[in-house]
Formats: sequence, structure tokens, C-alpha cells
Amino acid sequence: MLTWSEFLKDEFKQDYFLSLSENLKREYDQKTIYPPKDQVFNAFSYAPYEALKVVLIGQDPYHQVHQAHGVCFSVQEGIKIPPSLQNIFKELKEDMKCPLPSSGSLVQWAKQGVLLLNSILTVEDSHPLSHKDIGWQTFYEHVLTVCDQHPSPIVFILWGKQAQAAQAFIKNPKHLVLKSVHPSPLSAYQGFFGSKPFSQTNTFLIQQNRSPIEWCLK
Repeated sequence: MLTWSEFLKDEFKQDYFLSLSENLKREYDQKTIYPPKDQVFNAFSYAPYEALKVVLIGQDPYHQVHQAHGVCFSVQEGIKIPPSLQNIFKELKEDMKCPLPSSGSLVQWAKQGVLLLNSILTVEDSHPLSHKDIGWQTFYEHVLTVCDQHPSPIVFILWGKQAQAAQAFIKNPKHLVLKSVHPSPLSAYQGFFGSKPFSQTNTFLIQQNRSPIEWCLK
């Protein structure tokens, strides 16, 4: 079966990625870019492809210092929990009766087979969506395609219009697609709260004879 390291090694050789790499080198040399270079692909380091159960799509990394670490919606231990993640935790509490976490790190989810993937993997300090057009789209589409080709049924969680565009690359009917508005304070009350994505995911995984995710964070 495919491994993420094999996938990345192959992508890194492709013409589009060589061009992207040149753009990124220039950006990192001249500006403050997040996450740090060595954390850009962190999402792939935690969840082996063969263990993949859930793909949760984010937009682009947090754009303030110390926030982004290559795992969408997540911040590292000791960093203030951003508003969208606070809303995710509120829904988690309602849906799964989990206590509100004190840390915003979602690595515990990732290690259980949840790929926490931003559609754009880098961002300039204080400029959201600044790397929208530097070449990440092709990489993102290739990741979605290999996730769709996974031999086991998996769940795609798509929050917000940009994430929902990923559905065009999810063609295998054995997978479950869960969609709602984005958990940001601007939209969470328009359908994110009450959408129960965590329990729906686990119900589906159990139906497919796959072990559920332990969503409650320690």
C-alpha cells in the first residue's frame, strides 16, 4: 500500500512542485512565513496512509506567530486556542460529551488516523490566503485523489465552502462526506453547531468494522 513518504517523494519531483518550491524559497527568504519550514508537512507525519480513517479539511494555516504547525485547526501546547477551534471544541462537548480541552493541539486525533489537511499549506504573517496562488492547489488535489483511492472506507469532513469544493475529488461512493458551514465565529451558528460531525464519523466507522476515533482530548 502507498505510504505518505512515497507519495511526497514522488510529488517533490514533479514540475509543478519544483516551481512551488522556488516560490516558497523566495517567500521564506524575504518574508515571515508560517508554519516553520520543517513543519509544513506535519499532517502526513502523524497518520500513516494505511491507517487513514478521516480527512478533515482546513483552509490555510493560522497567520500569527507560534500558531501554525502543519496540522489544520491545531495549535501547539501552551498557545491560546483560536476562535474557530474554540467552536470546534464546543461542538465536540455537545456531540460527544467531552470536557473542553485546555490545549489546542489536535495531534492526538492525527495519531489515530485523522489527516488534518489545509488546502493551502503555508501563509505569510498576518495575511490570510496570501499563498492561495503560489502552487499548492495541484498538491492538494493529488492528496485528495489518493485519499479517495484508499482501500478502506473513510470519512471526509468539509467545513465551509472552500473545503466543500474537495467533494469534486471524492468519487468513491464507499466513503462518507460530512459537510457544514465553517466553525468560525462568523458562521458557526448557521449550521456548524448541532451538526454532530464527531458522532456521525464514529457511527460510520463502526458500521464499516473500523475502530472509532477517541475524540475527547486529554
